[in-house]
Amino acid sequence: MKRSDFFYHLPESLIAQEPMEPRDQSRMMVLKRENQEISHHIFREIPDFIPPDTMLVVNDTKVFPARLHLDKAETGARIELFLLKQMDSEARTWRALIRPAKRVKKGTVLAFPDNSAVEITDVLNAGIHIVRFESSQPFELINRYGETPLPPYIKRAAENPDDRERYQTVFAKNIGAVAAPTAGFHFTPDLLKKLEEKNIPVSRVTLTVGLGTFRPVKADDIRDHQMDTESYEITKETANAINNWKKQGGRILAVGTTSVRTLEGCYQKYGEIKPVRDETDIFIYPPHRFNLVDFMLTNFHLPESTLIMLVSAFAGKDFVFEAYRQAVKGAYRFYSYGDCMLIL
Repeated sequence: MKRSDFFYHLPESLIAQEPMEPRDQSRMMVLKRENQEISHHIFREIPDFIPPDTMLVVNDTKVFPARLHLDKAETGARIELFLLKQMDSEARTWRALIRPAKRVKKGTVLAFPDNSAVEITDVLNAGIHIVRFESSQPFELINRYGETPLPPYIKRAAENPDDRERYQTVFAKNIGAVAAPTAGFHFTPDLLKKLEEKNIPVSRVTLTVGLGTFRPVKADDIRDHQMDTESYEITKETANAINNWKKQGGRILAVGTTSVRTLEGCYQKYGEIKPVRDETDIFIYPPHRFNLVDFMLTNFHLPESTLIMLVSAFAGKDFVFEAYRQAVKGAYRFYSYGDCMLIL
């Protein structure tokens, strides 16, 4: 398939700039693959649509304030440091994106307002650098001075203090992501309690979402696209729960494309879900045989993105694009802070 096969026109006015309040009042489009039926609802109704014997699998990764604005120690020039991946257990060494990259070189020192420093220890490519914090408590500085890394299509500064809470899921736990698993935004503690009361279990995986989630597909032939590698973790408790559930004939509803990639990536490599810390660069596009995931909850994605390709593989490209046509016509809210679709 060609990249252009996954293009659609989206009016910029439909790109959500603010989160929905309350979370569970987002709109939810329900896609039933068996009869190609599409219906329109509110997210808080989701317990009524989840089929019996279904387990939810959510991504409990937690976004940290990864965007920092620092000054060059020598000249005072303002530099943006976007932390991408922690490289050591102390969180002192990071892979980072620096803008403007031409203003820095190996050995450049960047200063925080309290005069703590970060040194650029290596220069890679495409604006990527290795940096090292002088402080032995780097997360204190990151949390104090960092900015919520809102996606580039949210055309405002992350100056709303609510973003630190709202650009997280309510089950966010394991810190390290620079982008949120946004399909989980719609859940509230009360809604999770209702699921529990209906005997719908929830299991957690962790996929540390990287900046690559926004990397566009540039190859005309999508098979030539290379996904960025992302780290994931599946605990023994989660692995046992999922494997036992599937053996008993239960079904899996993956909350978000990151949960899908974690489950399918693990199964593709090991032939089962196993307790593991690993990395995946799985790229899911039509046609793809899904081994673990039976249902999916997902937001509406960018044209020509790897995410819309994944959803098209799961529900069928023509069906998905009919859903997107209806979403545009019905003025659904798109992308991270937008509405969602439940694919059954």
